[in-house]
Amino acid sequence: MASAPLPAENKYIVPALAQGLGILSLFGGERRSFTAPEIALKLSLPRTKVFRLLQTLQSMDYVRCEQDKRHFSLGPALLNRGFEYLASLDMVELAQPILQRLRDRTGLSSHMAVRDGREIIYVSRFAARSTIASSVSIGTRFPVHATIMGRMTIFEMGDKELERLFGKQPLERFSKQTPTTLKALKALLAEDRTRGYAVSQSFFEAGVSAIAAPVRDSSGGILAAINVTAVNAHIDDHAMHGDLKEAVLGAAAEISRWLCRTAPDATKSPS
Repeated sequence: MASAPLPAENKYIVPALAQGLGILSLFGGERRSFTAPEIALKLSLPRTKVFRLLQTLQSMDYVRCEQDKRHFSLGPALLNRGFEYLASLDMVELAQPILQRLRDRTGLSSHMAVRDGREIIYVSRFAARSTIASSVSIGTRFPVHATIMGRMTIFEMGDKELERLFGKQPLERFSKQTPTTLKALKALLAEDRTRGYAVSQSFFEAGVSAIAAPVRDSSGGILAAINVTAVNAHIDDHAMHGDLKEAVLGAAAEISRWLCRTAPDATKSPS
């Protein structure tokens, strides 16, 4: 596809810079390399100009010439700049566009929460576009044991870790479904481990349905949890364990993949 024409009325645009960026924008998807004639054809540029642009980009390591001396691909400078930018973002920033797409795909409010002791803290939220949406705000705290978001942050803990976290005291009840003993909580966590996600129908709050999944770091450890919630609506089991579950798991996996890319050794070549 040819590059978009430069706005004629903007006298401050530098054509050569725009054309160089146009070359870089071609790479991606299924095409990882192009020859100079292919680039000239796609961008409707003279071959001599494309040659000069490629030489400039190659001298700065933004593109590299393949072994056949004909094809060009993205160079280490561009890739390293991208990874450096990703590494400068924190988890919440990385998750924002993914959570927004999850909200748009499902039509339900989407959230991210992290664990702080025996509570979870909501750190990101995209409210449903409908008139009835989750009223949870960023900074809201909920008990870990009484929410599926909370369970997603601890469902891989061993018995000793759970005992250190909760002790031997009874757990506070918030609904008829709340586990009030560590034994009851462990039973729910075992089910969560089997599925890899959790669902809720008025589990913590009447009239609220939710699906939650864990977000992992590069070592596979759980950093956070995400969910979608429906207010004053009962979601049938087929949807809960079908399309909605797949959407939430997919978003959690995507966030986890981006977090892996921002890990300190993500730009290093495998030894």
